[in-house]
Amino acid sequence: MEETYRVLECPELGRYGVAARDLRAGERLFVELPFAIGPKLDSPPLCLECCCPVDGGDTGPRCPRCGWPLCEDCAAVLNTPELATYHRGECAVFAEKRVRFQAVEDSTAGCVQLDCITPLRVLLAAEVDRERWEREIALMEYHGEARRDEANWKVDERNIVEFLRGPCGLAERFSPELIQQVIGVLDVNAFEGHTCNGYSVRGLYPQLAIMAHNCVPNVVHSIHPSEDFRLEARIAVDVAEGEKLYTTYTYTLTGTVARQSILKASKFFTCLCERCVDPTELGTHFSSLLCSKCVGGLVISTNPIDEQADWKCGHCDFKIAGAIVQKAVITMHNELDELVCLEYDAGRLEAYERLYKKFRTVLHPLHFINTAIRHSLIELYGRIPGYEMAELPDVLLERKVELCRDVLRVLEVFEPGRSRSRAMVLYELHAPLIVLAQSGFARGEETRDGKTFKQQLAEAATILEECGSILEWEDPTTPEGILANVAKQSLLQLQQSIDSLD
Repeated sequence: MEETYRVLECPELGRYGVAARDLRAGERLFVELPFAIGPKLDSPPLCLECCCPVDGGDTGPRCPRCGWPLCEDCAAVLNTPELATYHRGECAVFAEKRVRFQAVEDSTAGCVQLDCITPLRVLLAAEVDRERWEREIALMEYHGEARRDEANWKVDERNIVEFLRGPCGLAERFSPELIQQVIGVLDVNAFEGHTCNGYSVRGLYPQLAIMAHNCVPNVVHSIHPSEDFRLEARIAVDVAEGEKLYTTYTYTLTGTVARQSILKASKFFTCLCERCVDPTELGTHFSSLLCSKCVGGLVISTNPIDEQADWKCGHCDFKIAGAIVQKAVITMHNELDELVCLEYDAGRLEAYERLYKKFRTVLHPLHFINTAIRHSLIELYGRIPGYEMAELPDVLLERKVELCRDVLRVLEVFEPGRSRSRAMVLYELHAPLIVLAQSGFARGEETRDGKTFKQQLAEAATILEECGSILEWEDPTTPEGILANVAKQSLLQLQQSIDSLD
């Protein structure tokens, strides 16, 4: 296969990837299997085979051999350790030394006992495949000196290092320094994935970790849990030969202050990408506030990478301390988080609309909090009883279209090209467009927004086609992969309807 990327090195980035030739959007960059896969840090009690939540109490399901958590289905199947795919290694260690899982009272809280699992899986994998460890993992940055000064170092020393070398009897096999290196490699380089049932895991993917970080990535990836968590990386937008290849270590739809905080705490660097140093976030004003002292003024940070820097209005002399801005943003975010607990009914949708209206006088229309509310409303319109697609009046169908287009405006800047996020919003957009077209046609309207009925349906078909072409990269057993098939079938039906109009 023709080389797609080369690895270079510099003091600023360490190892990083560049395009080995001109690459086209959608082109596959590489495929790799994880070196190890396992629970995320601070996970609540979960099955160590399939990662679904389990009862961590005295009566919770356990592995018949080692006594650590397994769900009832996995416990019934895994009568011998050879049948396990992911739990096999630690099971042998725990069983040999009779290290039992200690029951917990709260099965929704983080369980520190499980923090050792993924590091142990990496250590055991290094013994099995020493050559890959030396070639790919040992070279990874883990910021040992910086981590040593952090409080988490001592916590990890007690909960993971001492546990593995003491009760688990691994002192002869793994040194304290090696275990801390593995913990650091995971903290700095692991990527989140999901099981077929949607439960979170973290995996160590060496090739993806080589790609430099940017808050506007040009590389996207999908993880296939039904194929041993195989990762497939693709190009999101056209990339010229020699250009840097970027993934992202943060969620793109968060503001600069939050992204910087995450990167400093877990990745030990300050991001100086074009988006981060621009107080307008590439013209989106994704973190900007509306000025309370003048009409039309926008309040933006004087130094986006310093959360303590003052914020100033671009139209008048109004200025406010960065700490006050962050306190206000946190307060608004807390209000938003409270809505997650509401029942999945009409009251939930209406609560989001009230909050959106409340924040509209304070935040820029595309602010990340407003964008998060839009995402929730997009999901609710068309699905909630009383607001199902077939019963939505035109005004609410247009509302959903507006919400989708506003989110797409942001994604076109922060996740340009063929991204999963874009595909999911495109799917949400196509349905109200079809219903609006049918509604107008039923009333005898010849056009809507200057488009004939056929043209409106053709627009929806184009949107569905793009959605499906992106999601076809996903594992067909995952929600996104299932949606890809739904989109394909919907497109066929829609195309038949369009053809019948000829």
